[in-house]
Amino acid sequence: MDVFEFRDQLVGEYERFTRSFVKIKADDIKCHVDAEYAAGRYWPQPMVGLNPAFVPGGDIGKFVAEGLLHPECERIFRFGKSEQGDLGTALTLHKHQEQAIRVATRRQSYVLTTGTGSGKSLAYFVPIVDDVLRRRAAGGAKGITAIVVYPMNALCNSQLEELEKYLSLGYPKGGEPVTYARYTGQENDEARQKLAANPPDILLTNYVMLELMLTRHSAPDPQVMAQAKDLRFLVLDELHTYRGRQGADVAMLVRRVRDRTSPNLLCVGTSATMATEGTAEDRRRAVSRVASRLFGAEVRPENVITETLYRVTED
Repeated sequence: MDVFEFRDQLVGEYERFTRSFVKIKADDIKCHVDAEYAAGRYWPQPMVGLNPAFVPGGDIGKFVAEGLLHPECERIFRFGKSEQGDLGTALTLHKHQEQAIRVATRRQSYVLTTGTGSGKSLAYFVPIVDDVLRRRAAGGAKGITAIVVYPMNALCNSQLEELEKYLSLGYPKGGEPVTYARYTGQENDEARQKLAANPPDILLTNYVMLELMLTRHSAPDPQVMAQAKDLRFLVLDELHTYRGRQGADVAMLVRRVRDRTSPNLLCVGTSATMATEGTAEDRRRAVSRVASRLFGAEVRPENVITETLYRVTED
């Protein structure tokens, strides 16, 4: 398929659709409108983008063999798993995902600033799952281990589907190695009560609901927060959206979460864009300062992880 021909076909159909609402009888007005349509006034020009080639870091099996990840991670993080029992193939991680996992194993907060489609969510879900598996094998990992905060429910719902691919497929219902749940206000009372009584390892929410969980005294919110008393990860997705007054509110929220849960909380932030000026080191320092102020915890410049690309064409 010629993508530009497809674009012209799509624009033509849209033009016919929009013109179908009004029949212009005045010649001068019709001439003007026709000229506006011909000039492409009502739609943008086609955008051409290149898919970046990220430097690979190795497959999950490599990191399991190294001892960096729990052995069960090799069964969990696979591409192409299906409900029919196909286990697919082990995921190959990008270099920036590997770097994030290594920082997390040192129990240091970090920020991932990579482009759209670079697998930022795996850069925190893999270390979270690994942490749950290791502590559960040692007799721990009770209650909520990680709270992942999204600025919009749509993002939260999308990530819920992604977790299902990894943590549910390939396991019998009720036999998932790591549990997860959404708590955003979309759930009915029964679901919320069930979550409070049987907390997941990973809780997906938004910052408004997290605020309500800390401040509301009506059940089941206090019970849910009580299950996070040993929280180990707090993730803020789309970190660049928290700025100005909202940023200040979220910064205070993070501090209150730490006070209510654990002083050793590991904070993680992700963003496609946060700093664009200066050298790579300048950008890391700028992101480090912002993230440290937002989290109320040190995010070292070396723990601001960026994408690493390689050339796929000849010079």
